[in-house]
Amino acid sequence: MVRTHPLRVLSRAAVVLAVATIAGCGSTPDPVDAAVRPAPVPATRTVEVPRSPAPTLAERLALAAPSADPQVIKLALEAQRCATLDGQIGSVERLAVIDYSRPSTEQRLWVFDLTAADLLYSEHVAHGKYSGGNMTTEFSNTEGSLMSSLGLFRTAETYVGGNGYSLRMDGLEPGFNDRARERLIVMHGADYVDPRQALQQGRLGRSFGCPAVRGEIAQELIDTLKDGQLLFAYYPDSQWLEGSRFLGCDSAGAGAVASVASKAARGVSRAAE
Repeated sequence: MVRTHPLRVLSRAAVVLAVATIAGCGSTPDPVDAAVRPAPVPATRTVEVPRSPAPTLAERLALAAPSADPQVIKLALEAQRCATLDGQIGSVERLAVIDYSRPSTEQRLWVFDLTAADLLYSEHVAHGKYSGGNMTTEFSNTEGSLMSSLGLFRTAETYVGGNGYSLRMDGLEPGFNDRARERLIVMHGADYVDPRQALQQGRLGRSFGCPAVRGEIAQELIDTLKDGQLLFAYYPDSQWLEGSRFLGCDSAGAGAVASVASKAARGVSRAAE
């Protein structure tokens, strides 16, 4: 009779139990494991964030010249655009803006590089003798008036005359500045454009109608603007704002003109005080 050792019987039972346990793993999920298993994560949905529109040229120039009135810059670019549509000018790279609503003791001439949207100069500029004291009040297109003129000018050739190195300009707006060449309205340097003296006497010296600048800066500024660039002279004059051929030439520019209409009324009110 063969006798089986108890340990061998136990080992065979353990093997059978182990095989049965392995066979059952994974075939039927344990109820506890299923309860704690994390729920599937839903797929992430990409949300499109709207991009801010790129700044306009007017906005970029306003950032470059924070001391300038953004509405005046906008009007200057509107005049450039309308003059281009009208066939009066071609492509330009530089634009000078004069804000004659500012006192002469302040910098009120800005020269911009339109390609780079950059500020090249911020300067004092004189106005005509009979256009006012520190503040301008009147403008003219008449020979002998000794007043400044408003509107869009195209720069032309340079020459050396009684005021030294000077820049001729052609007024592009009939009735407002188109007699600039015969009136000898030019940009030139002048000793009386002295900001320190202006603070002492309450105003800059005045010209015969020319946009005169500091003598120290005159030549390089003139060379920057010569030969077909633009100069825009602004004042909230209602007659000019309504009569200019280069302001509000279509609906796109109507808003810029309308935005300064109230300023024109305020300017007339201040002048009367």
